Formats: sequence, structure tokens, C-alpha cells
Amino acid sequence: MATRDDHSDDADQLLRGRALASPLRMRILRLCLHETRTNKELALELGMNPGTLLHHVRALVAAGFLAAEEPRRGARGAKEVPYRATGRSWRSAMPAGGPILVETFLQEIEGLIDDELQVTRLGLKLNAATRDEMLERFQALFEEYKDRGADPDGVPISLMFAEHPELSMAERMRRKAAPSPSEPPAPPGL
Repeated sequence: MATRDDHSDDADQLLRGRALASPLRMRILRLCLHETRTNKELALELGMNPGTLLHHVRALVAAGFLAAEEPRRGARGAKEVPYRATGRSWRSAMPAGGPILVETFLQEIEGLIDDELQVTRLGLKLNAATRDEMLERFQALFEEYKDRGADPDGVPISLMFAEHPELSMAERMRRKAAPSPSEPPAPPGL
């Protein structure tokens, strides 16, 4: 039997999942990772209206992914609230998050020149145990660098790691034709 805390945890997980279900919100988190930024600064950096962006900032604050810091006075004396990423998103579940992370990556690399983007692609054929070992090692490496913290003289960079099975054309076509797990099956024809 579910307890009140179980439902609270489910509601919290749903709130966090929704908050991360946007490439824009993922970019906001990245921008606030190493330095605080106000809504106005974020809007300028992302080329958006500050009023529109505030909705996304508030969703990230409500989910615990951004924390408001002490308000400060802006250039014209207006009160500004700086936000900093809490790091809570690192281990948060993102149902169907792969496409969101890929889209975020594509948005972040837009406008880079060739030597600013380091890309490696490799095809492998691994059994389940070797694949699991490889993924654990990559995860450990990411964790190691995350835990090191920022270098005081460093520049912000982003890393993305993606692993996927190679599908045949026939399998791709079969998957396209099949209803997704979230879609109800089509009614039988007459």
C-alpha cells in the first residue's frame, strides 16, 4: 500500500521530470552552473523575452534545479535576483530524455567553428557484459570530473555522451510503423 510519502515522491519526480523536459531549460541550467545569472541576463544570452523566460526559471526553481540567491540592485537600481544551478539535475530521471539532451546539444553547438567542436564516433560490437563495463567506466569518468569542481581559471565546456544500438533499415521501418507505447492501438478496420 502506498503511503503519503510515496505519493509525494511520485509528485516530486513528476515535477522534476517536467522541469527537465525542455532543451531551453537544460540550457538555462548550463548557463547558471558556474556563475549566477539573473532572468534578464539569461534572456539576453538566450535571445528571449524576459517575461517568457521567467516562466521557465520559476519551473526550475520549483523543482529545485535553480536556487535564487540574495537579490541585488541592477544598473538602474531595479531589484534583480541571481540564480545558480543546484546540480540536482545531474542524477534526476528524465523519461524519454535522450531526444531532449540531443536537441539541447545541437542548440548549444550552433554557431561553433570547426576547431571548437571535438567529435569522435566509433562503432563497436560488444556483448552485454562488455557494454555494461564500458558504460560504467564512462559514467565513472564523468562523475570524477563533476566531483572535481570548476577550475578557477577554467572556461565552461560541455560534454555529451550517447550510446545506441545500430538498427537495420528494416528495424527502423518496423518501429516507425508500430504505434508508440504511449499510443493506443488503432481500432480494427471494418
